[in-house]
Amino acid sequence: MATVDITGEQFASTIEGNDIVLVDFWAEWCGPCKQFGPTYSTVSEKHPDVLFTKVDTEAEQQLAAEAGISSIPTLMAFREKVLVFSQPGALNSLQLEQVVDAVKALDMDEVHAHVARQREEAAAAAGPQDGTQIPEA
Repeated sequence: MATVDITGEQFASTIEGNDIVLVDFWAEWCGPCKQFGPTYSTVSEKHPDVLFTKVDTEAEQQLAAEAGISSIPTLMAFREKVLVFSQPGALNSLQLEQVVDAVKALDMDEVHAHVARQREEAAAAAGPQDGTQIPEA
C-alpha cells in the first residue's frame, strides 16, 4: 500500500479506524525527510496490513505541536489506538522493517494492561478530583 497524506482533521479517525498506523512527520525543506521518504514508501508496499501515513509539519503546524514534534523526520507507530513507538531521525529500510515487525509482534493485551496501570497510577498520584481533602494522619 502506498503512503497516505493526512491532516489534523483526519489524524484521530485514522488512528482509531486502523489496527496499525505509522506516521511520518516531515517537511518539504528537510533534507533527511527527503532521504527517508523513498525508504518509507518502499517499505509501505511490503506491508499492506499497515497504514503508512505522512503529516506535512509545515501545513499541519498545530498537529505537529500537539504531537510534540521537535525534530523531523519523526516516526510514530500506533497499534490499537496506542502510541507504541516514537523516534526522531531517518531510518534505513532495515531499521524501518524492524520497527514494523516489532509493532506487529507486540502482545497488545500486555500493552493495554500496562497503559491501564499507568492511568491508575497517574490518577492516584493526582489525588481526589472532587475537591475533597484527604485527612492527615
